Amino acid sequence: RMSDLIILEYKDLLEASSSTQFLDQIGKAFGPQGYGVIGIRGVPNFVSTKLECLQQGYDLAHLPEAELKKLEDPDSLYNAGWSHGREMLKDQQADLAKASFYFNPITDLPGTEEDRKRYPVSYPANKWPTKSMPDLEPACKRLGCLMKDVAILLSKHIDAYAQTKCPTYPTNLLHETMKDTEKVKGRLLYYYPLKNSDSSVDSWIGFHNDSGYLTALAGDIYMDPQGKLLSECPTPDAGLYVEDRNQKVVPVRIPSDCMAIQIGECTQIVTGGSVVATPHCVKGAPDLVRVSLACFIDVPPATPIEAPTGSNSNTILAQESKRVPPLSKRWEPGMTFGDFLGKTFQMYYEWNEDSALMTACLLLHERRGGGGSCAIAVAELPCRGEKNSFFTT
Repeated sequence: RMSDLIILEYKDLLEASSSTQFLDQIGKAFGPQGYGVIGIRGVPNFVSTKLECLQQGYDLAHLPEAELKKLEDPDSLYNAGWSHGREMLKDQQADLAKASFYFNPITDLPGTEEDRKRYPVSYPANKWPTKSMPDLEPACKRLGCLMKDVAILLSKHIDAYAQTKCPTYPTNLLHETMKDTEKVKGRLLYYYPLKNSDSSVDSWIGFHNDSGYLTALAGDIYMDPQGKLLSECPTPDAGLYVEDRNQKVVPVRIPSDCMAIQIGECTQIVTGGSVVATPHCVKGAPDLVRVSLACFIDVPPATPIEAPTGSNSNTILAQESKRVPPLSKRWEPGMTFGDFLGKTFQMYYEWNEDSALMTACLLLHERRGGGGSCAIAVAELPCRGEKNSFFTT
């Protein structure tokens, strides 16, 4: 069965206060019985900005190999610019089913000089194919900034919802923490047509929870292998899937005129479990290209991840899925954002010993704010992995 995606109107996000009906919708989407994802319709210029950006994914993926090599950034562990084949399957074959182009939509040089020295993988400089694809940089920045701004608007209403569920929740905590962040990472994803008959639900990206704060999704577009844009996905069962609160896997289809926002585990913690992250994956198909963009809006690595005073740990840790490592074994009060993510990525490795790749761990670790000793600890893990790595949609 198809999930019933809750869709909000952008104009309602602009209201200074949240109506009861509006908060009910947030609760249905993000609360204990929701899917952890919500749609936003009516964002000004979103549809044209989305197409302008995502349609360039095909040309980017088909640049000459030598030019793509110049867009790689090994010093940031491939956390800026082009990344393809840096994840390994459990049979020690490179994962060539998808490629990523990482960028910060807000600034080409994020953080302070001290930030960049201490967290070099969190705050890398952007790399752009300026000569061969001059339109890519402005298109990516426009879409990434637009999605980030919408997520920040929604954060005010998540704050209001959390206060209705947790009386000790600090006023405007999420919004105040995130509104000025430069810890924003865009990931333009290009999914190649599957070359095998893998019909598993996680054949493009394996099940995972987003571990940060908020993830904005542009939805997706589909093309044939020659790059012709398709009006709709010809393979109905391809695309994004989530595990619902009853551990049933259901497809989520984001309408083409909507963006979406997912809850990360850190937001689950700081709201006292008022909103809940959801395991999700992406199912692939042969003879089909998928292009999407995820924008991760997070906070600096040293930010403490604290639950509201007096909140119930059972509520915060409720509904743990068998598909991802238990949150109860990865988070404890007093952890910083970076420490939590370091523990999380190490736990993903231990959770399925064949499924973690050192580079993947490090990419995600510092992408979301980790660094220092956490990165070193993850780097000491053997280089193994499979498709069920914890990647984003």
